[in-house]
Amino acid sequence: MAVNSYKEDERLEGIGKKETLKRLFSYLFQYKLQVFGVLICMVITVVISLMNPLIIEDAIDVYIANKDMQGLTKLAMIAVGINVIFILMVKVRMYVMARISNQILLDIRQELYEHIQTLSFSFFDSRPTGKILARVIGDVNSLKNVLVNAVTTLIPDFVTICGVVVIMVVKDWRLALASLSSIPLMAVAIWFIQKFSHARWQVVRKKSSNLNAYVHEGIAGMHVVQSFYAEHETQDIFAGLVKEHEQSFIGAVRIADLFGASIDFCWGIGAMILYWVGIKMIGGDYVSIGMLVAFGTYINMFWNPVMNLSNFYNQVITNLTAAERIFEILDTKPDIFDTSDVQELPEIQGRVEFEHVSFTYDEGTPAETKVLEDVSFQIQPGETIALVGPTGAGKTTVVNLISRFYDIKKGRILIDGYEIQKVSMESLRRQMGVMTQENFIFQGTVKENILYGNMDASEEEIIAAAKAVNAHEFIMKMEHGYDTILKERGAGLSIGQRQLIAFARTMVSMPKILILDEATSSIDTQTELLVQRGIEALLKDRTSFVIAHRLSTIQRADRIFVIDKGGILEQGSPKELMDKKGHYYELYMAQFRNV
Repeated sequence: MAVNSYKEDERLEGIGKKETLKRLFSYLFQYKLQVFGVLICMVITVVISLMNPLIIEDAIDVYIANKDMQGLTKLAMIAVGINVIFILMVKVRMYVMARISNQILLDIRQELYEHIQTLSFSFFDSRPTGKILARVIGDVNSLKNVLVNAVTTLIPDFVTICGVVVIMVVKDWRLALASLSSIPLMAVAIWFIQKFSHARWQVVRKKSSNLNAYVHEGIAGMHVVQSFYAEHETQDIFAGLVKEHEQSFIGAVRIADLFGASIDFCWGIGAMILYWVGIKMIGGDYVSIGMLVAFGTYINMFWNPVMNLSNFYNQVITNLTAAERIFEILDTKPDIFDTSDVQELPEIQGRVEFEHVSFTYDEGTPAETKVLEDVSFQIQPGETIALVGPTGAGKTTVVNLISRFYDIKKGRILIDGYEIQKVSMESLRRQMGVMTQENFIFQGTVKENILYGNMDASEEEIIAAAKAVNAHEFIMKMEHGYDTILKERGAGLSIGQRQLIAFARTMVSMPKILILDEATSSIDTQTELLVQRGIEALLKDRTSFVIAHRLSTIQRADRIFVIDKGGILEQGSPKELMDKKGHYYELYMAQFRNV
């Protein structure tokens, strides 16, 4: 599907056009009553529009020809009255359809966002955030006109065309045939144009997605760009992506613009043939001046809807790719999900077991990477386990598997004897606290950021968690204390302060199993001493996994696992491993030798 670079176009799985349109328009059926009301308004407007040429014909051939000014006045008053109704009905249908279409966009965007939240880490690992945002924002917005015009253009204009054809044929089939003689030419032109248009708009969406991904990446990494004075290089890349998007858009628009030109040409041909035939017949017993004027009006009433329908078809072709991209994500199945027979994990003690666990990233692909091979261990409730080893050895993978962010293909992982793949993810993760190296801070107050750990936590619990990690003191020094509004990603806070707030967020959840993945890596030594005291109290009676490259921070761990080469090379208490003078001893001595 998508690719992990702004340099490459996304690949869409084959989704049929008919299936995509059927699925898109199915959202309209959720608003049946409102759409039915709009249809009634449209029936009234179509009937009135079809009556107007007949009124003109009567006015010319009957009232003006007989100089009946009183009858003409009455006819004019009737015409004004029904056309006032026409205007009111148009306004009502426009208002109602605007509300329906906007609500459908909200429904689709909400459904898309909720589905994205269910997707596994592998989904987000495989594509830039900007490409996901392009689908949630830009692609959804582009569907509005299609949804509105599906009701306000497609149905009334189709009915109008049918009504016009019937009336013209009934009144004079020869004039009708002359008026519609250019339709075969129009059909061939539209078929030819649409054949190339859809493919070009697919390219436009892909180039737009690439541009969106690069902009998101550039803004997120602006401090790096400016630090290395790389503005010129990034500007050149941006200009190149903009140029690609511009060229793809121009190419698509050139094809799309042929729709209108083709309709205008066929319209002109049809009108010429009508008047040529009509003029030849005027003076005989076949056609009156009023009838010819009425036919002139009807041919305009025929080709105007045809033009509208061609524009609608052009919109569909233009935006169909957006719907395909949205539905592709909605059809993406999460790798991690609850089966129908899962059970709730009861309140746990914290015993963790790995039984012959093997795990491979991107299994079955060229990027396949085996990380763990036949790993087994048992952790007793309340134990603190430190995981050490070189980068990429699999330390984070172990804790991610416990949290079930990825699923294993071989072996079993059990918590208190329950296999984690057979219990609901909500009941599992509710009893776990995870703090990673990223320490993401949301835009909002300090209190709101800490509450992410436990939305039901009281203010006293929030303060207690902050005090436990020694964050309370610096929070109270802020302008509004816990009600201070933080900027996106915690801009304005030091790295250590962001980490302490994230730490309090984890602590307020009071987890049974606590995971600290390089949780103190960004805190200075003095702050770390304060945090360690809070950690020691919070680790008590909790099963804890601590990943740390700074080996001085794990000396109080019950056991240390040295992980490398797909498994656990050795394990034991810090003293046991130092006395053993094996892998851990070498890591420890190498680290402190360089201090």
